[in-house]
Amino acid sequence: MGASILVADDDRAIRTVLTQALARLGHDVSSTGNAATLWRWVEEGRGDLVITDVVMPDENGLDLIPRIKRLRPELRVIVMSAQNTLLTAVKAAERGAFEYLPKPFDLKDLVATVQKALTAPQAAPEGAATPVEETDERLPLIGRSPAMQEIYRVLARLMGTDLTVMITGESGTGKELVARALHDYGKRRTGPFVAINMAAIPRELIESELFGHEKGAFTGATMRSTGRFEQAQGGTLFLDEIGDMPLEAQTRLLRVLQEGEYTTVGGRTPIKTDVRIIAATHRDLRTLIRQGMFREDLFYRLNVVPIRLPPLRERTEDVPALVRHFFHQAQLQGLPLKSLDNAAMERLKRYRWPGNVRELENLVRRLAALYSQEVIGVDAIEQELAEAAAPQQAIELPANEGLSAAVERHLKEYFAAHKDGVPAAGLYDRVLREVERPLLSLSLIATRGNQIKAAHMLGLNRNTLRKKIRELEIQVLRGVK
Repeated sequence: MGASILVADDDRAIRTVLTQALARLGHDVSSTGNAATLWRWVEEGRGDLVITDVVMPDENGLDLIPRIKRLRPELRVIVMSAQNTLLTAVKAAERGAFEYLPKPFDLKDLVATVQKALTAPQAAPEGAATPVEETDERLPLIGRSPAMQEIYRVLARLMGTDLTVMITGESGTGKELVARALHDYGKRRTGPFVAINMAAIPRELIESELFGHEKGAFTGATMRSTGRFEQAQGGTLFLDEIGDMPLEAQTRLLRVLQEGEYTTVGGRTPIKTDVRIIAATHRDLRTLIRQGMFREDLFYRLNVVPIRLPPLRERTEDVPALVRHFFHQAQLQGLPLKSLDNAAMERLKRYRWPGNVRELENLVRRLAALYSQEVIGVDAIEQELAEAAAPQQAIELPANEGLSAAVERHLKEYFAAHKDGVPAAGLYDRVLREVERPLLSLSLIATRGNQIKAAHMLGLNRNTLRKKIRELEIQVLRGVK
C-alpha cells in the first residue's frame, strides 16, 4: 500500500516532479511551498514521511525538524538543499533528519531513499547531540561535486558516533581536514585533537611517541614522557600514514584497540584509554598485508568505516570554489585579493593536479603573492604550470609508450648487444640498479631533497630510502634532509 508523503519546497517545479514521481509509485502526496502549511499538516497527524527543503520563505526547514521530532518522534524527515556544504549535512543529521540529499539530486536516489525511510526499522532513541555552532566562515571542506556530497553525507552520519574511521586517498587530498572535521563537528569536539604522522618519526621512537615512556626505559629517557594516547584522552587521535607503522608497533596498537588499555614503554601498570581513532594512508594496505608489512587483524580493526577521498582530477568542477577559497585565505593573511579570468580558470580545470588540493592551494598562494594584476590571466597560469611540471619532464616516455614497454625495448637492445644474446651474470641486480637510481634521484629532485617527502611519494620507509641512497651513491641536495 502507498504511504502519505508531505513535500515542502518553494520551487514549484520540484514539487511537481516529486508529486508525479511518488504518485506513480502509489503514494498519496501533499505538497506546499512554505513551512507553516507543512507544520499544520504535521500537527494534524497527517503524513507517514516528510520531504522538506532547507530554505523556504517563512522558515528554515532545518529549524522545523526538532519540532517535528518532539511532536511525532516516529515521523521521518528527508532534507533537500542547494546549500551543499558539509555544515548543512551535519546540521541535518544532528537535528534528526533521516537523510540529506543535495540539489540537484537524481530522482532515482530520492525514490530509493523514500523507500528506505518508509521500510527501515526505527532506531533506538539516542542522547541529544551537541549543536554545531554557527561560526562557519571557513568550512573545513570545500566542494559541491557529487563525490564531495557523498563524503559530506557519510561524515554527517558519523558525527554522533565514536566509530573508528580509515581515510584513504592520494597525498594532498585533504585526509587530515576530514579527520579534523570528524572531531570538530563530532561528540568529542570539546576534547583534544592529537595527530601523529607515522612516516615522520624514526621507527625506534614510534612506540614511545604513541604510548609514552618511563624514566630510564631506554638510553636518553631522562624523565617520564607522555604519549599521544595520553594526550588525546577524551578526544581524537589521528594516526596519519598508518601504512608506515612498524610491525612491532602495530601489535601494540592492536592490543589497545582490543582491550582499551596500554602500558608505557618501560612501564608495567595498564592505563585505560578513552580516545576515538581515525587513521589515514595514501598506501594500499591490502597490498602491504599480502607483502607481510601490515597486520590483517589490525586492518579490520581500523577499517570499520572506510572513507576514500577522490583526487582533484576526479572533481574538477570544484576547482573554481577552491580557488576562490584559497584567494580569500590569502587575503586574510595580508595579501591583496586576486581572481582569475575565465580562460585561466578553464586551464586549471583541465590540469591533472598530481599534487591534488595541496598543489592547487600552493599555486593560488604564489599567484596572490607574486602577481600584481588583480585579475590573473591564462598566460600566468601556463607559466606556473610549466614550472611545476619541470621535474616530471625529465622522465617523460616516448609518445604512447608505457613504462613496461620502454623497459622491454631497452632490455631487447641490451640483449642484442651481447654475443649470442646472453649478457654476463648478475643481470637482475644491474637492471634493478639502473631503474632505481634515476627513480630515487628524480624523486629527490622533485621534493627538493626532502627525504621524508620523497619516501612518502615512493611508498618507502624513510630508513629504507636512506639505505638505498647510500648503496646507490646518490647525491642529495646540500642542507636539506
